[in-house]
Amino acid sequence: MTNPETIRLQKIIAESGLASRREAEEWIKEGYVTVNGHTATLGQKADPLHDSIKVHGKLLPKKNFKKIALIMNKPRGVLCSHSDPYHDKTIFNYLPKNYQKLKLSYAGRLDKNSEGMLILTNDGQLAQNITHPKNKITKRYQVTLSKPFELKLIPKLLKGINLEGEHLYFTKIIPATIGDKKEYNVEVHLEQGRKREIRRLFEAFGYFVDRLKRFQIGNLTMKGLRVGETKELSPQELDLIFKK
Repeated sequence: MTNPETIRLQKIIAESGLASRREAEEWIKEGYVTVNGHTATLGQKADPLHDSIKVHGKLLPKKNFKKIALIMNKPRGVLCSHSDPYHDKTIFNYLPKNYQKLKLSYAGRLDKNSEGMLILTNDGQLAQNITHPKNKITKRYQVTLSKPFELKLIPKLLKGINLEGEHLYFTKIIPATIGDKKEYNVEVHLEQGRKREIRRLFEAFGYFVDRLKRFQIGNLTMKGLRVGETKELSPQELDLIFKK
């Protein structure tokens, strides 16, 4: 008979804020998680209040975590990482001091040369909910291309291509209608988060991305947030991410 108080390990780790559920699963598979001194296996359950759970040799605290989520307007040229051996600053250096000691992870990475909206949280389950393709959370991006965009490519980009074992595609494409060099600018929407997906997809059709900015996740925007600034999200603002 299953103990009703036991929970899958990856969920316990995710809810502690230490990692996303997917990251926790990888740690379990790689042998970095123990329960009461024994190496854990994927799918194993544990009692978070009474079992001794260690991750990378460190005991998982049994206290309740205050779950928070931040929104950052990420500057261009800054790495999404806790450390960068080649540069002085990462996104975590831009956090206000009262957040810098928290174990935060990002829900949807932006590469170094991309900018804009980034969600940081110590709630692994929230990060999973935002990034998992099954939840179909739309992420919107402003893209500046190396040459004028050809409208005839829209059906091909919506259909997508198979590249390196992954199916890459946009769910929506909106060419710019105003502004300088409007023919170089396009808005694209994604519901999944493959590595460098936007850049790889455009490159497959002969375009290079000169500038890439994420400006909306779900119905949440960065309105009023300056480059490099961070603010804590309210429950109502978080709800906007998932509101259809």
